[in-house]
Amino acid sequence: MSDLFLNADYASAPINMQAVLLGLLLAFLSGQTVAWVYMATHSGLSYSRSFVNSLVVIPILVSLVMMILSNNLVTAFGMMAVFAIVRFRNILRDTLDTTYVLTVLVVGMACGTQRFPIAVTGTLLVCVVMLYLWYTNFGAKHRYDVIVNLHWSRNGEEIPDLVTMLQRHSLRTLCASQRSHEGYEGIDLSYRLLLRDPSRVNDLLNDLRNMNGVSRVTSLKAEDESEV
Repeated sequence: MSDLFLNADYASAPINMQAVLLGLLLAFLSGQTVAWVYMATHSGLSYSRSFVNSLVVIPILVSLVMMILSNNLVTAFGMMAVFAIVRFRNILRDTLDTTYVLTVLVVGMACGTQRFPIAVTGTLLVCVVMLYLWYTNFGAKHRYDVIVNLHWSRNGEEIPDLVTMLQRHSLRTLCASQRSHEGYEGIDLSYRLLLRDPSRVNDLLNDLRNMNGVSRVTSLKAEDESEV
């Protein structure tokens, strides 16, 4: 059975399956290493778990493409034609959706060029990687429970009073945004909080609304935050 699978490559230049497996494994490990570094060094408000997952999968897909091309100029032009034919009427907002589309395109190219072992191996590996990323929730950074937005009408030098009150309810407090404009009275503030007791978020909001100088208090769960 294994000989039948290994000899199922009907392309003009048969491939070495050991080299294929080594290349795909190395691409997976390299992509995951880059993803870990990205997660550790990322800063700012815009963070996407789907983008992190794509950093793991895309090196595998690129490796598959290069194995399928295998210095074949005709296949390379055919690949360009395939990508030119596929036009998306809807914008793919999720990076991982684009990765799935790339996956089926690459697998289709492998089948079309009669590299059946690569098609089967690549499909199985990508599916296993996708399931691994989903099961382990890889790339998720649940560092905060709630995001609180408010308007501060008091003097900016008195903001430490607000921070002290927030710290009574939270283990970790991060000022994610502070906006003030010329001719605009007060300051708009946005805080990310890791709560001491997530079930008492309403107590936090009530204390904020009762605090002198605080108005327009809104909140949302950190995991519900839209990714930019």
